[in-house]
Amino acid sequence: MIPADPSSWRLTQTSYNPTQIQRTPVSIGIADAGYDLGGQDIYRCAQPALAVHFHAMHDLFAKTEAENMERISAAAPLAARMRPRTLDEFVGQEHILAPGKLLRRAIEADRLPSLIISGPPGSGKTTLAYVVAEITHSEFIRLSGVESNVAEMRKVVAAAANRLRTSGRKTIVFIDEIHHFNKAQQDILLPDVESGNLRLIGATTYNPYFYVNSALVSRSLVFRLEPLTVEQLEILIDRALADSERGLGKYTVKMDADARSHLAKLSDGDARKCLNALEVGVLTTPPVASAASRGKPKRQAGEKQSVAASDRGDNEPLIHFTLKVAEESIQTKAVVYDKKGDAHYDTISAFIKSMRASDEKAAIYWLAKMLHAGEDFRFIARRIVIFASEDVGLADPEALPLAIATQHAVEFVGMPEARIPLAHATAYMCRAKKSREAYESLAAASEEIESEQTQRVPEHLKNKHFPVNPEA
Repeated sequence: MIPADPSSWRLTQTSYNPTQIQRTPVSIGIADAGYDLGGQDIYRCAQPALAVHFHAMHDLFAKTEAENMERISAAAPLAARMRPRTLDEFVGQEHILAPGKLLRRAIEADRLPSLIISGPPGSGKTTLAYVVAEITHSEFIRLSGVESNVAEMRKVVAAAANRLRTSGRKTIVFIDEIHHFNKAQQDILLPDVESGNLRLIGATTYNPYFYVNSALVSRSLVFRLEPLTVEQLEILIDRALADSERGLGKYTVKMDADARSHLAKLSDGDARKCLNALEVGVLTTPPVASAASRGKPKRQAGEKQSVAASDRGDNEPLIHFTLKVAEESIQTKAVVYDKKGDAHYDTISAFIKSMRASDEKAAIYWLAKMLHAGEDFRFIARRIVIFASEDVGLADPEALPLAIATQHAVEFVGMPEARIPLAHATAYMCRAKKSREAYESLAAASEEIESEQTQRVPEHLKNKHFPVNPEA
């Protein structure tokens, strides 16, 4: 039977041995047909001719490819292996993925338009794209905003349109770091996104309303993911320690509560950083003899056991994940801060508002965060000078000279010593009395000039030392 799909046909040829060719007198069959070949012989194959058969082609590399993917998956970092496969496994983002929420309803009903997802690193943007593709049974194609070019994008768009036309299967094109695409690259997607040939899921750590074309944003739903809380990260840690298929469940790990809390806090809402630090700590900590092997009696029936050690014998080597191991695994805190994006303006706003509210502890905290993230100390000094004049003003005339002195000091000494005069000035501004009288008066006068006709200078206020018309 010939397969229905012509692309899977393969021609099978029958090979023969030249020694099997035999001489046959012409009289056989040929004479009966009424042909006279003058006594010449003809040659024919001794074996009967075989018909041409078409066989469905099988991918010879299918098994090898599957094995390669399995090996790649096994070698992937813990954060990649532990990606949620369903919405029920997704941790966090209840504001958009909780039962009954718009995004969850759209995903489960397979009525999801294109998406633009923004959020900090490790909040689940890529994971959400994979879950959507799995639930909707769509072809999933991942592109990188850093590496992909126009030619590659055109091929992907054409393939998606062809796939929908021939097989009816939808395509999800996931573009990581979409803010790196220029306007021309983003415009390539517009016609197919609007016509429904493909569904776009773009991920960015920046504000999409500033870094993604407005035409593309208007054709998509925009959602923001929030950093994971400490409690949510602890759930991920416990899940990874218990999962023997994809996680670290094959190891007997005893994790102290303070170590778990430290790992979750210093991950700063980043699930990827948290799980990868956990894996480093588990794989690099030498195991010790378990309690049973040291002569302790085995647990009785019904006795509680740690999740990570369940379903294994008590004689397994034990990895003790202590607070010291957690500190070594995570090293330093990863502060989410971009010098030109939202975090830059949000943090300086929090710094100024804390000084305005005389909240010295909070102001010093935001100052420390900016300095730790590498913010320009000159920028911070300029903001303190502005604050001294705008918010302290007439209530404390010494605030502005102190701010100017701070600006000169940080320019003179540089970092890291510049932190000290900045902290000095910040504390002074918090403790100083506040008066916005001069600032508000100026703002009212400016508004009056803009909204009304400009007044002429009264005669008694004019300069009378010089004649109005010297030539007269």
